Amino acid sequence: MLEIVNWINNYIWSPALIYLCLGTGLFFTLATRFLQIRHMKDIGKLMFQRNTSEAGISSFQALSLALSGRVGTGNIAGVATAIAYGGPGAVFWMWLIAFLGAGSAFVEAALGQVWKEKQDGQFRGGPAYYIEKGLKIKWYAVLFAAVTVLATGALLPGVQANSIASGMDNAFGISPWITGSVIVAVLAVIIFGGVKRIARVAEFVVPFMAVGYILVALIIIFMNISQLPDIMALIFSSAFGQDAAFGGILGAAIAWGVKRGIYSNEAGQGTAPHAAAAAEVSHPAKQGIVQAFSVYIDTLFICSATAFMILITGMYNVTPENGEPIKTTLGEMKPGPGYTQAAIEAEIPGFGAPFVALALLFFAFTTIMAYYYMAETNLAYINKKTKRVWTEYVLKFVILGMVLYGSVKTADVAWGLGDIGVGAMAWLNIIAILLLTKPALKILKDYETQKKAGKDPVFDPVKVGIENADFWEKEYQYDGGHEPTKGTTTGQTINKN
Repeated sequence: MLEIVNWINNYIWSPALIYLCLGTGLFFTLATRFLQIRHMKDIGKLMFQRNTSEAGISSFQALSLALSGRVGTGNIAGVATAIAYGGPGAVFWMWLIAFLGAGSAFVEAALGQVWKEKQDGQFRGGPAYYIEKGLKIKWYAVLFAAVTVLATGALLPGVQANSIASGMDNAFGISPWITGSVIVAVLAVIIFGGVKRIARVAEFVVPFMAVGYILVALIIIFMNISQLPDIMALIFSSAFGQDAAFGGILGAAIAWGVKRGIYSNEAGQGTAPHAAAAAEVSHPAKQGIVQAFSVYIDTLFICSATAFMILITGMYNVTPENGEPIKTTLGEMKPGPGYTQAAIEAEIPGFGAPFVALALLFFAFTTIMAYYYMAETNLAYINKKTKRVWTEYVLKFVILGMVLYGSVKTADVAWGLGDIGVGAMAWLNIIAILLLTKPALKILKDYETQKKAGKDPVFDPVKVGIENADFWEKEYQYDGGHEPTKGTTTGQTINKN
């Protein structure tokens, strides 16, 4: 099975996808005039706006839900894998794809907001919705939805569950079967509670886990602060093949840095727009800016924390896939959570293994929750005219089954299946958002024009020249003071806390 998975990945993750991701991020960064820098001052205000309704969640809940999808095992095991096969230089390429990817993240999140719908009393949106309504290509939308249900409902959960089970086994000697069974039981309680319960859990857990992980990383870095300049120099020299020890794997550094960067921060992949569309905001650009910042949180903060802990303590080895080890510190240890556990253990004996195991538990579990939400949203898109309620129960049991399967399956197969899911979604979504560049730039221009005029931006798709934004045209109404009022068809009232 591993051979088949690797064969498929060789096609999906060809150099073409690597360059497409980098090129798209660069294009949107230039087209939006470095939005990810210019609008940093808006982040704090927009992030903590707590507008909610019966149908929507707050911006912070949407951010937390999106981060629960972005921040997962890729931030720990994925970074270690990138360093193992691409060398320290892979870290630089992860940073670059994050900076450029923030532009792509803005675009896909804003588009998700524009063409969201209200289904079964809650907001639904994402690439399938903006492909159908924005590009007006129904078959393409259905294809993306089907691929996403398969990827997030069956292929990706196993990666997260495998890392949790591996970490718990290494730290506490707990059988993967026991860990998998407990995860399944807790996950079932949450996903059967609907999107509101998922958002509430993410809102509480995500900030807690991110801050705690970064604090431990800072402690490790400060304990080795004298080595920090050398580590920075190593990352940059290796990234461009100037370091003698790693110069021969420049291509691997770029490929693994970009691949694991995309897997971790998901910019352009098409996952985050689902959470972004669920937010209650007055303008799509607001949630787009918040989601752009979430890429920074994921990669520049959390992935960097892992990378610095591994590199500054020397707890890594570099083994190109087609050659002998260039640098070996951890002997035959397989790339993964063990690198990070060894790094912390080197400085705080007895703490590394259990801490990383618990970090993986929180990081990966919340990601599985987010995967379910994405799969459910795309299933709802496919079923929005037929109302096959039974399919939602099938999805729930499939994802629970894949979590248990991933817990006990080998890591290589789990990661390979996850890469197939990520790559397929990325191909479909990146092409779509490139084709929707014009409306995306209109959204940003409208937001900036209203801000410049001293207004709290409010979205009017007719004025902006965007078609088929039915929710914004027919249901979302404002008074002259730009305060939300009751919708003409929903009768909902927006609560401002």
